[in-house]
Amino acid sequence: MTPFEPNAYGPLFAELLQPPRLAPLGPGAPNTAARPRLAGLSPAEAVAPRRVTDPDMAVACHAALWLYHDFLDESHTLSQEIHTPTGSYWHGLMHRREPDAANAAYWFRRVGDHPVFAALAEEAKALGLRLKSARWDPFEFIDLCEQHRGSGGEQEMLLRRVQQREWELLFDWCYHAALGGPEADSR
Repeated sequence: MTPFEPNAYGPLFAELLQPPRLAPLGPGAPNTAARPRLAGLSPAEAVAPRRVTDPDMAVACHAALWLYHDFLDESHTLSQEIHTPTGSYWHGLMHRREPDAANAAYWFRRVGDHPVFAALAEEAKALGLRLKSARWDPFEFIDLCEQHRGSGGEQEMLLRRVQQREWELLFDWCYHAALGGPEADSR
């Protein structure tokens, strides 16, 4: 498993992804210190200084940043305007944390088989999560989050680490897709 390195995404992301945050399975408490910077950020600026070739994926990165800092409403506003499987993915993540399991499942049905699922299945297994299938199952993960949210136990901490890795993988995918990487063909 390659560790997530905020500096790989430029100084703006390095700043906004510090300090590292392990999000709760629920809504969490917004990091109010980050609000002014996030509110003044444009999606294109988010991936600067490189040129954005996929504006939807730049918006996805912006939605991801709001979610990272536990601003669910702001993340929701952005993700619901991205009419792609990846936009549905961010939308589903936000609703899973809200928590609104049924709404999260609705959005994950719209995601289909996302390109990050294969890596996520491997990394979740490496972290110690055992799913019923070798493939990533977002619906089983929603159910697990529902079962263990707020328990304070070891399983909840494991699910939080998997959720964090999911965020990192999807963010990385969106960042590269925004810049016209090979991912852009299967948004």
